[in-house]
Amino acid sequence: MSEILKRSITGALYIIIIVSTAFLSHYALLVFFVIVGFICLREFQKLLGFRNIISYISLVVLLYYFNFTEIYLPLLIAYLAMTLFVKVFLLRDLFTLSEIPLFDGRKHLLTLFYIVPSIIFLTMIPVYKPNYEYVLVGTFVLIWTNDSFAYLVGKSFGKRKLFERISPKKTIEGFIGGAIFTMIMGYLIFIYIDILNWWAWLILAVIISVFGTLGDLVQSKFKRKADVKDSGKIMPGHGGIFDRMDSMLFSSTFVFIFLLLIDYVS
Repeated sequence: MSEILKRSITGALYIIIIVSTAFLSHYALLVFFVIVGFICLREFQKLLGFRNIISYISLVVLLYYFNFTEIYLPLLIAYLAMTLFVKVFLLRDLFTLSEIPLFDGRKHLLTLFYIVPSIIFLTMIPVYKPNYEYVLVGTFVLIWTNDSFAYLVGKSFGKRKLFERISPKKTIEGFIGGAIFTMIMGYLIFIYIDILNWWAWLILAVIISVFGTLGDLVQSKFKRKADVKDSGKIMPGHGGIFDRMDSMLFSSTFVFIFLLLIDYVS
């Protein structure tokens, strides 16, 4: 089986599972994300070379708090701010340093304010407003579109390297192709899902293309530091769950903030 076909089948099954759980019930979706979160934490901690059960407990406790209780707004803002702080510094270190300082000295900080909140903000999307499960599913479709077409366009037409030091296979042509097809998909989603405006879907597409790609690069840097090709082997053609979720995990915070801003200005 070709690599492209393998990636496509695995990605399609992944989307089917997400769509099924999203529309079955919020409880089913939470169970799914707990499983995904646990696997991501395990794979991520393996990359960093440590084990910590506190992150697993934090994921469950915070999922319950942010999904089933009345949210204390200052706490949510503080949690968002801390998550952004960690991700911005990961980006700074991605572009300016050959190593990731947080990798060696602050592994607990990364699990608590990178992996855990990224999962939590995804689960909060469908409870934020009625029918926002469509937005969650649409977001995953955009991620899948960006990943797939960036790979296809890059493999077919890519010549100029995007970030060769970290990910030699990524190209500028692939990034642009993925972004264009993701925006087209965003507009198609708008046509069939009457929830957000067309410009909101296009902005979401841009957010996902940019921050999804950056998240992929950040994860690639972690894997290079750990000297491994993939974070796991559970998904044929993709590697581990963290390999499949890296773009979504990094961009989820920015997607959630954008949805909050839309609600604030509307």
